[in-house]
Amino acid sequence: MTDTGLIAKYNIPGPRYTSYPTVPYWNKQQWDPGKWCEFLALSQQEEPVKLLALYIHLPYCDSLCTFCGCHKHITTNHAVESRYIDAVLTEWKLLAASLDKHSSIQELHLGGGTPTFFAPEELKRLIAGIKSVFPFTGSAALSFEAHPNSTTRKHLEVLHEQGFRRVSFGIQDYDPVVQKAIHRMQSFELVESCHKQAKEVGFTAISHDLVYGLPKQTLSGFQHAIRCTLQLKPDRISLYSYAHVPWIKGTGQRGYSESDLPDPDLKREIYEVSRQMLVTNGYVEIGMDHFALPGDSLAKAAGEKQLHRNFMGYTTKSSGLLIGLGMSAISECKSGFAQNEKSTARYLELVESGLLPVTRGHEMSAPDMEIRQHILNLMCRFETEIPEDTLLNRLELELQLSELISDGLVEWEQNTIRILPKGIPFVRNCCMAFDAYLKDLNPVKQFSMTI
Repeated sequence: MTDTGLIAKYNIPGPRYTSYPTVPYWNKQQWDPGKWCEFLALSQQEEPVKLLALYIHLPYCDSLCTFCGCHKHITTNHAVESRYIDAVLTEWKLLAASLDKHSSIQELHLGGGTPTFFAPEELKRLIAGIKSVFPFTGSAALSFEAHPNSTTRKHLEVLHEQGFRRVSFGIQDYDPVVQKAIHRMQSFELVESCHKQAKEVGFTAISHDLVYGLPKQTLSGFQHAIRCTLQLKPDRISLYSYAHVPWIKGTGQRGYSESDLPDPDLKREIYEVSRQMLVTNGYVEIGMDHFALPGDSLAKAAGEKQLHRNFMGYTTKSSGLLIGLGMSAISECKSGFAQNEKSTARYLELVESGLLPVTRGHEMSAPDMEIRQHILNLMCRFETEIPEDTLLNRLELELQLSELISDGLVEWEQNTIRILPKGIPFVRNCCMAFDAYLKDLNPVKQFSMTI
């Protein structure tokens, strides 16, 4: 069990590092949207980058889950589906003009929002339109996020026919008290039915997403959720820490008070008891907050030190170019990041006017690129090598890591910085020691707590 004194010491606001620099620190004032297409073209001068990763953001949800930190659009009007799919396909064709004509797609993920808000026929039309521009590789990994309340067998069959083999079901918790607090009511029987249908249809990688630290959550209640999950034995389990940031996400996360949340010690105990239950039942811990059965490709990639991380989470495939399509989607290449318009209405307006909907981004400096790689190494492998010709200030980095080292959480041996087993819960704190931007912006109102 993690020392409660260490939790009190290191439980501070900090980034999750799905990117570096993190979005609040992007040099938006210097950003030139016109450069983005240049970055795309330049990035594809290297042969491996002709293999694309594609993320498509489908933002609509029938109702608001109050824990959610995603960019979404709440509506019960399903007439919006067709226009939005048209816009995504138009955006894809606009972007394709800046991509090498020999490109192919090695990874695609549908996220949201709720992708299964869309009718199966619309999702089929979306994938057909994507493939009409660039083909999928023979080993392409296609996945989507599914809400059990809106996922039908037809959804599963249509997406399986299109090449999807991985589905991630958003569970969060099975405790009805917690479900009521987060406005996401779904029974174990419903999840069990969706899970079994996915297996029957032919999905070979089924993931369940759980969240600890939610309002009204108790240790015994979450142990029940883990036992239910183990009963279904998904191939992967994401055990996410709830990010409470109501000053960013507004009324949704104001549906309950901070007093409803488990305190930091209890929150960590929930995680560690859950972790032990998963490991005891054969799951391998991977990176931060992820578990997989030993035969799963994610576990194999971790064992072979081939794990990668981007805005889609942990992945087995490393791509130099991630293209984000849809409202709020983020793209990444060697030279920088770009994010689409976050208003659905404005996104549609821009694309329908023949304009790329990119509204902000970041151009990477040489130090940015080096630090990004170190943070990626730490998040995926829990270690990183500091080269002799590093652009980092070694003395400053040693100072930043000194407390973590003296507390036995990190070791620095010759040129290798390694997070020790005791330090894994504090991986975000270790990454923060590398972050050159944190000293320039108060993190308190930007990020969730690290523990």
